[in-house]
Amino acid sequence: MFPPPGFRSVVYMRSAKLVVLLCALASLTWAAAPQFSGQTRVGLTSGDQWEPAVAADGSGRIYVLYPHYGSVPDCQDCRVPTMLLVASNDNGKTWQTPHVMLESGSGQFDPQIAVDPADRHTVYAAWLQNGKRAVVVAKSVDSGATWGFAIAVRSEVELDKPVLAVRGQAVYVAFNHEEEVWVAASRDWGRSFTPTRVNTESRPGWSLLGAATVDPAGNAYLAWASYAKAGGTRGSVTTLYVAKSADAGKAWSATRLDLSAAAPGCKDEECGEAYLGAQVALTSDADGTLYALWSAGRAHLGPQRIYFSSSTNGGENWLPRASVSSAEPGVEHAFPAIVAGNSGDVRIAWMDKRNSSSNSPYWNTYYRSSSNGGATWGEEIRISGYVPGYSYISGEGFRFPFGDYFGLAIDNHGDTHVVWGEGLNYQSPGSIWHASGR
Repeated sequence: MFPPPGFRSVVYMRSAKLVVLLCALASLTWAAAPQFSGQTRVGLTSGDQWEPAVAADGSGRIYVLYPHYGSVPDCQDCRVPTMLLVASNDNGKTWQTPHVMLESGSGQFDPQIAVDPADRHTVYAAWLQNGKRAVVVAKSVDSGATWGFAIAVRSEVELDKPVLAVRGQAVYVAFNHEEEVWVAASRDWGRSFTPTRVNTESRPGWSLLGAATVDPAGNAYLAWASYAKAGGTRGSVTTLYVAKSADAGKAWSATRLDLSAAAPGCKDEECGEAYLGAQVALTSDADGTLYALWSAGRAHLGPQRIYFSSSTNGGENWLPRASVSSAEPGVEHAFPAIVAGNSGDVRIAWMDKRNSSSNSPYWNTYYRSSSNGGATWGEEIRISGYVPGYSYISGEGFRFPFGDYFGLAIDNHGDTHVVWGEGLNYQSPGSIWHASGR
């Protein structure tokens, strides 16, 4: 809209002070501290829930997929755990009643959910079932109202930790079996899949997938941690990898991202050695820049930190890693999570124990964002907070992270949605929490 006659000349004749003032105000607005809602519990409020995955479409819908340990109302054939989907049609302000994704005679584990960035509408999900010997891929073209299902992989051995990435007709679901990293690739929108082994070297170390992404050019990427063994004891070193495929998943080339010493472990808990160990998250933005966020440590059984790096040439080269947490040295960190949107828009989260004392360990979830690809970062904020009525939550934080991972998503308004799990300890019932903001 143009200014009316007579007004235009006045504006143009003003001194440069007005321009300076407007620029200063714009800078203040851009640099304002991020504001997040208080955490809200999502999903069923009885039983035991953990390891949530989250996705957002282009119409204000938020999807949270998680395994529920316990009975499910009106589902006699459901087994423990059962994969449940809880959705919001208003950017997380209200949530629908959780519903069963697929009734199964066996448990369902390790959820993944993603919205196709090509249309910002089609939703895909993946998980393990049939004794963890099948990888199920689900697809919805009507905002989660109905789903179609396919078995991407059938295995004679137990599988672990699927990761999911989609773009247009390309659908990738990767998984691991002990030392082996595999990916099942589809070029027909998830109708059929072809499995390929990614790490072909001999005895690379027990592997755990971290993330997958497909850039706008169609290149696919995987990230994982490989835990070496030393004399039958806990691993002395963990190698973090990023692999790329430029031919629809037929061939993969891996690059070492970083090395980490063995993590502190869970002390009195019964979790596996990789639970608090080095992990890597991976994403790409609208221009194809890759971003990695990971946990790593230098001292054997010592605390780990959170590091960030980026690559603008398809993972061939990575910038030197940068520490992104403001916690004091010696604070234990774990569970990196990352999401990217438009060019340079990258957002990260993790958990750490900076609010702990020697007798009272407490974890919290922290968040930062960058508008320039990680060259600079906005203010670090604590996402998790106090909620009355839960024995594992205090003003200092929550007692234990509930799940090997958590998730971030960016909605149609540009807000960030964070979904994570909290509990008293590794064995106790836990619950899923959501917060949003920017």
